[in-house]
Amino acid sequence: MIAKPVSTFAQRALAAAAALAILAVAVAGCAKPAQPRTFTVTIAQMAYGPTPPSMRVGDSIKWVNADILQHTATAKDGSFDVDLPPKATATTRIAHAGTVDFYCRYHPGMTGRLSVAG
Repeated sequence: MIAKPVSTFAQRALAAAAALAILAVAVAGCAKPAQPRTFTVTIAQMAYGPTPPSMRVGDSIKWVNADILQHTATAKDGSFDVDLPPKATATTRIAHAGTVDFYCRYHPGMTGRLSVAG
């Protein structure tokens, strides 16, 4: 079978498609990284409120103790340990990706889990 020569139009279309693909990759590489966000987790009635489902490295958690008792948010991996007197707030920056289990040192039955994307 003899191959037909590619038309000039087809050559230009292929060149344009290749140029657009290269441009798309270049633009994606120059995109600004997402700005860090701050999420709030409220402690009330001896329980942690829901944790944010879409955390990324660099985001922060504002812990709010709405209880009349002192609580902590203590990561089992040691990545954070926040001690919160009654009605206090504190902020923790998330430094690494993965799943982080946490608990209250004063009330070990209080537990939570963060899922952090890279």
